[in-house]
Amino acid sequence: MDLQLRDRVILVVGGHGLVGRAVVAQLAAEGAVAVPASRTSATGLVMDAADDASVSAGISRMLESHGRLDGVVVAAAPSARTLDPSKNSEPAQVREAVDGKALTFLRVANSALGPMRASGYGRIVGISGQNAFVTGNMAGSIRNAALIIAAKHLADEMAGTGVTVNVVNPGIVTEDPSPDVPVGSSGQSTPADTARLVTFLLSPLSGTVSGESIAVGHRTRGFVKL
Repeated sequence: MDLQLRDRVILVVGGHGLVGRAVVAQLAAEGAVAVPASRTSATGLVMDAADDASVSAGISRMLESHGRLDGVVVAAAPSARTLDPSKNSEPAQVREAVDGKALTFLRVANSALGPMRASGYGRIVGISGQNAFVTGNMAGSIRNAALIIAAKHLADEMAGTGVTVNVVNPGIVTEDPSPDVPVGSSGQSTPADTARLVTFLLSPLSGTVSGESIAVGHRTRGFVKL
């Protein structure tokens, strides 16, 4: 299927990470101009997504270099497994986790939405996680839930403008996923599994799909999402 992404300009924040690399590769396979961004980017765009000025400058450089910005993926945060379990409910770790993921997403999205709205077209996709509404890892859960809620707010603000905002929620991402899905756990998936869904949501074929939070891998077994 042709996703109509040829020559579309897509910024992938966190484009050198596990999921980000897969998204960049999938976009390139579709003929898009995929630009990875990170704080120490050897190839692509140098951007510190924790810094307002760096994000604003990065978006400006994208527009100056390419003359357009059709899509943005925010996959910059480290895995929840990097959080310290012994500090699960400590406010400092929760605050740091939210800053590093939900506010990073909001910062990048806010900077990109203006040019996208002016052009009448744009796609923003945030990478969250299936533990957003599952207890056991407070910092991981709150940071992911906050990202999902922020994305829905932005999607509603952009309704009818041609700009869509969606979230993809992987379970555990690994190059060798287990087919088993234990009760109370999500299904595992590969980086490429996530990248394929992200790429579709970035494409014109995703149409008016916006404000959605979509799982990759079997959604947490034993829970009903209404």
